Amino acid sequence: MSLIKKLALGLAACGFSLAGATAGAQAMDLRYAHVGSEGDIQHWYAERAKERIPEATEERVTVTVFPNSQLGGVQELIDGVRSGSISMGHHEFASLAQLVDDIAVFSAPFVYRDGAHALAATDPQTSDVMQEFNEQLVEKGGMRIIGRLFRGARQMTANQAVRTPADLEGKPFRGVPLQLWTTMVSGFGAIPTPVEVSELPTALMTGMVVGQENPLTMINANGLYEVQTHVMLTGHMQNVLPVFINEDVWQSIDEKDQTAILETLDTLADETLEKAMTAEKELVGELTDKGMTFITEADGLDIEAFRAGVDAQVAKDFPSWGPYMERIRAIQ
Repeated sequence: MSLIKKLALGLAACGFSLAGATAGAQAMDLRYAHVGSEGDIQHWYAERAKERIPEATEERVTVTVFPNSQLGGVQELIDGVRSGSISMGHHEFASLAQLVDDIAVFSAPFVYRDGAHALAATDPQTSDVMQEFNEQLVEKGGMRIIGRLFRGARQMTANQAVRTPADLEGKPFRGVPLQLWTTMVSGFGAIPTPVEVSELPTALMTGMVVGQENPLTMINANGLYEVQTHVMLTGHMQNVLPVFINEDVWQSIDEKDQTAILETLDTLADETLEKAMTAEKELVGELTDKGMTFITEADGLDIEAFRAGVDAQVAKDFPSWGPYMERIRAIQ
């Protein structure tokens, strides 16, 4: 077997391919997977990365995107990036908690002032808190965070008006199948009921759960207006998703191209913030036209009651988060 073929096989095992080697030109293809639907802003981000990374690296690095759980659900995504069978992906910070203790603090409800603060706190190039966790992620998980994207503030939906935690008492409410969401939904006053995103419309339609929470972009893209009547503008999470890559794959990329990729993803992060904020304003009107009723503080929504309930539950379930949350809140 030739040296080039051996090298190609070794690279393929790490989730990318070597093409054009006989012409002396390296082309590394990154397999980029995520679980979001193709109408979601997170897929928009992945597609822009697919377009811009080759431009930024003069075609030395290309990207193939696998959306909508094509390569498996959340656990398969994390395991795949860790092993290198998937080069890179994105999902909630809480999904990385199985690798690094406390990293889910970046998803903590009510920890950010707004979207801009959320992006600053999760910047892998400038945030000291993020850099500290990234070192642990490389050591324990064999991957690193190289970017992030903003999906918007997560809002609550239900088939009834919900104004206080008492309105959800004893009722099943969907949570992402991760401990943080179990904690948060308990803080809402409801019974946490894990449901995968692909099964969510059916779970809402059948009454398996009475409500869920997500950014307005996802609520619209996944057609949840067909199975939910009310939106409560709680803004309980500024939804930032980390973009992570297998460490061996990352170290195989030339330093110049690493810098180009980081800069590309940073620019895209700012664009997702702008895009999400614009979309949220438009979606209030669009979802209203589709039959949803919006409940705000002016309509009696008691956000402070939800904040108090969630904060108390977070302090109970994640007692080590306090110092990290203070450092995150101090970031300008």
